[in-house]
Amino acid sequence: MPDSTLNLSAMNAADISAGITDGDFTAAEVTAAAYERIDAVEARVHAFNQLTRDLAAKAAAHVDDMRRRGEELPPLAGVPVGLKDNMNLVGSKTTCSSRILAPYESAYSATAVQRLLDAGAVPIGKCNMDEFAFGSSTENSATGVTHNPWDLDRVPGGSSGGSAACVSAGEVVVSLGSDTGGSIRQPGALTGTVALKPTYGRVSRYGLVAFASSLDQIGPFSKTVRESAAILDVISGLDEMDATSIAREDETPFAKVVDDYDGSLAGMRVAVARDLLDLEGLDPEVKAQILDAAETFARLGAEVGEVTLPHAKYGLAAYYIIGPAEASSNLARFDGIRYGARVPDAEDVMDLYLRSRAEGFGAETIRRVMIGTYALSAGYYDAYYGQAQKVRTLIIDDFSAAFSDYDVVITPTSPTTAFKIGEKADDPLQMYLSDVYTIPANLAGIPGISVPSGLAGGLPVGLQILAGHFEEAKLFRAAAAFEAEAAFDSVPPLVRGLGCSA
Repeated sequence: MPDSTLNLSAMNAADISAGITDGDFTAAEVTAAAYERIDAVEARVHAFNQLTRDLAAKAAAHVDDMRRRGEELPPLAGVPVGLKDNMNLVGSKTTCSSRILAPYESAYSATAVQRLLDAGAVPIGKCNMDEFAFGSSTENSATGVTHNPWDLDRVPGGSSGGSAACVSAGEVVVSLGSDTGGSIRQPGALTGTVALKPTYGRVSRYGLVAFASSLDQIGPFSKTVRESAAILDVISGLDEMDATSIAREDETPFAKVVDDYDGSLAGMRVAVARDLLDLEGLDPEVKAQILDAAETFARLGAEVGEVTLPHAKYGLAAYYIIGPAEASSNLARFDGIRYGARVPDAEDVMDLYLRSRAEGFGAETIRRVMIGTYALSAGYYDAYYGQAQKVRTLIIDDFSAAFSDYDVVITPTSPTTAFKIGEKADDPLQMYLSDVYTIPANLAGIPGISVPSGLAGGLPVGLQILAGHFEEAKLFRAAAAFEAEAAFDSVPPLVRGLGCSA
């Protein structure tokens, strides 16, 4: 089959694996179609920092060899994937979109990445991001800004903006991002993709460059809820290299949970976080869609009610102490000696440290490291970091109370649709407020998924669904039901006109 007849924008992971299994096309042809698409749109979107064409060709050839030999193909055979550039992949650079890591080549592959490869996925490239995952717009990147495929003058969200944009633009079918305060779900909402943050510990963090170790979690972007479930089936589980990872072998496969949905949510209890709908800055059109979503769940047979999360509104303040504090510790290793590019003409060790970090780090990274170092300093630790951890505990208690009465809680994912590039770049507080709805889930360690709910002003809106610890099955059931009713067209109209078959 000629490459041009393969339209990745109209295909999902299951379509690709089934087509390769049935001999309708080969993994090599799918890979060629992915790069054909990238060649057509990437100059305007800039979703990737690096394309891994040789690695992709090798992975695709392996899948095709397996089929020729009559072997059973793995679940993601031939599926083209993007990887956020803070995940190690042997044979690629891992830069975190930072000048200080520009020369670094991965010495090993992250566990989640390796599990994707073992399942037959084809690594297309490393995706752009806010430097070290510090940001909500993918404007804080040493390699340049990523553009939202729905409107190239707008941001794709962040920090996993490249991972979201490459799926939205049809350059790949699925991708991996990392979520520390909303960095998967918020860009998912802004780009009209399905975006999952699993329970903390569900997916190994080994091989992920750490931002805040008590908050970070890897998860997928996709065009459908089922794809998200299938990816989680592959990448989750115990990893001896990550002591925080947990095994849950007794669970029904998540993809089966989606497949078994019968059109009814009878017996499911859904709560609207009503107090969060009154937060300042929430776009009225976004609010209206969340209320409409509640009615949709009721029509599907769910019991719909309301809960309050009284301490969630303090999550933003707590996060911007805990996150930077952990980041200042994790980034101390990037000093030009242990890791990172070093200045060539330092006068002494102190000059080497200071100049390597000053020249290697961007402004937002420096800002957060300084905030975190201050919060951990003598005399301020208890006043700031200690107090933030107490707020975190109260947020955990709020969610525990909510999930004692309800299976899932719904909120907006982002308070607004995608904003214009540069609109918030000079106002860090306004930028930070982009994550006001996503941060509480990270502080509590619970899973959350963003599903497209419709358009406002021609731009996607995301519905966030939250569940208790390790209750992803409930998330997927609710998300699959809502997805079927919303019938969202995941292909941006603008992308259809970018000079490629879409």
